[in-house]
Amino acid sequence: MDLSAAPPVRKRGGFTDLAPYALIIAAVLLAWQIVSQPVVQRAPVEIAVRIAPGSHMVLRRAAEAELIAGRPDNAGALARDALARAPFDVRALRVVGLTEARAGREVEADDILTLAGNWSLRDDPAHAWLLDYRLRRGDYASSFAHADTLVRRREDIRPAIFNMFTTAAIHDRQRALPVIAALVAARPPWRQNYLDSLYTSPDGLQTAAGLVVLLQSSRAPLTNVELRQFYLQFLDKGQVEAVRTVQARLNRPPVSDNVTNGGFGEPAAPEPFQWRLAQNAGVVVEIVPDDIRPGNPALRVDYDGFSATQIVEQLMFLSPGPRRLTLEARVEAGDPAARLAWTMTCTPGDRKIMSAPATPRAAREWTVHRIDFAIPADCPAQWLRLEALGGERHDQTTAWLDRVAIVTVRPVPE
Repeated sequence: MDLSAAPPVRKRGGFTDLAPYALIIAAVLLAWQIVSQPVVQRAPVEIAVRIAPGSHMVLRRAAEAELIAGRPDNAGALARDALARAPFDVRALRVVGLTEARAGREVEADDILTLAGNWSLRDDPAHAWLLDYRLRRGDYASSFAHADTLVRRREDIRPAIFNMFTTAAIHDRQRALPVIAALVAARPPWRQNYLDSLYTSPDGLQTAAGLVVLLQSSRAPLTNVELRQFYLQFLDKGQVEAVRTVQARLNRPPVSDNVTNGGFGEPAAPEPFQWRLAQNAGVVVEIVPDDIRPGNPALRVDYDGFSATQIVEQLMFLSPGPRRLTLEARVEAGDPAARLAWTMTCTPGDRKIMSAPATPRAAREWTVHRIDFAIPADCPAQWLRLEALGGERHDQTTAWLDRVAIVTVRPVPE
């Protein structure tokens, strides 16, 4: 995935792909506002008008009912009567604005509904109309700000808003994506929901890749937990090259031909570039202080010798050429050299290019262990794994491993 290539910029005003989302949102929110409000508030409008014909609340309800019934002139007159009695009735002001819009006076409607939106962040129909109006004019910053106001309160419309964001990012990336990134960088309550939505479609994946790069230079780059989700989602969908590209752009973790956290200290990098420890029957793997070298964390593997399984793994992007895996190991029990193996497997695909005993035999003290191997040219990414080989019977095996590294082997001059 080429993150530097942006799709053609759509001309200002050409937003037919986004309009359905805005219109659906506006219709849903207007209907909800009418039916969800609390004998003046709850009674049918016709009865309420007879009971309290001078009540601004009754007049406003009548105005809303007339607007829904498609009689904007009546609605506007009733709403203005309500405002004459209660000048700060936001809903009445919103009805006036919507009737101006129905009459084709959108500039006046914009002024009125902007005032209504400023008076109340909870007036959903006003913000929905402003979202649509500003979007049709290509004003992403203002339109998406109103969308943000809506989705902070209304989880039910998040899918439609998120689809609108992503559609805009795909069709007008250079202008829309920075606006979306600015909203996400404010850490709104919908941030994680939006990130989750991006991993469900090809367009979403493309948007996610660009968004992650923009967020890196913002006040709220992806956390390691969020970045882990990004990397693993892309790997699960076979987007290995996109993972490589984003890692290089972010430098998280720093691009290197060496193992990440080979000393098993604090995990500063996200998975899959960090060790991923197995949680499988027959093996207990943990990072704990070494009982011979106090204060030094190391990997301890306690294996039943029977079940074949992966124990730990991390993703690497090693360039082609000869390499040497070095580590320190010691045997606590059993024969890890026969039961455990370090492997290197190419991805995509599942071609093993290295498999060797995990420890020297009978290394009861910490012993340096070296394994030579080579990365072929057609192996763009690799999984470094510690694997349990399995056997025909249980044979308890316990090993300690530490200071894992990969170095380039320089050819010896002839």
